[in-house]
Amino acid sequence: MSKTITLIMTGASGAQYGLRLLEQLLALRCKVYLLLSRPALLVINTETDYKVPARAAEIAAYFTHLYQASAGQLTVFEREQWMAPIASGSAVADATVVCPCTTATLSAIACGSSRNLIERAADVTLKERKKLILVVRETPFSEIHLENMLKLARMGAVIMPANPGFYFRPQSIDDLVDFMVARVLDHLDLKHQVQPRWGAPTQELADTFPANHLSGND
Repeated sequence: MSKTITLIMTGASGAQYGLRLLEQLLALRCKVYLLLSRPALLVINTETDYKVPARAAEIAAYFTHLYQASAGQLTVFEREQWMAPIASGSAVADATVVCPCTTATLSAIACGSSRNLIERAADVTLKERKKLILVVRETPFSEIHLENMLKLARMGAVIMPANPGFYFRPQSIDDLVDFMVARVLDHLDLKHQVQPRWGAPTQELADTFPANHLSGND
């Protein structure tokens, strides 16, 4: 397996981002530690057609089957499972991604509260100088949100709001989701083919950006 990634999904809108990222991480042969908050389960079952069970072992079996992962490739932990490896710096994952990330989780991580395994996993990632990516989903941002993001950015976290681009002329919601997932995978240093890259000399990219749309001066 290429890397070990902790993926945390919280109760912000945008469950599709986290689910697509999970699918791609498993397809790229990463070992994944998955944590879902209770609101995250509610959002998944509201925003998608998935019906994710509530227990950790059942969630692992559900996504392993859905995404055709290898046995043991995906482990799901409970919020209070303090003996999980990601609760200690001696067994920290290569990187942690919170996707989507609520502003409440953002605040808890910025304060280092570590009241549950979700917050503790992020705290350990920071203290061990591993990569922490926060896909924050909220609009507009208050001064509190912005101050928390700045604080974490200064600590080395990557602040990546769920803010997909439109320059590649997306044709579907899936295209917008893939834009963000591709950016996360880039920052995890994982090679992927989720989207063509800007400036790539391929027919696919040429078809995406017709010449008459590239001649402006703005």
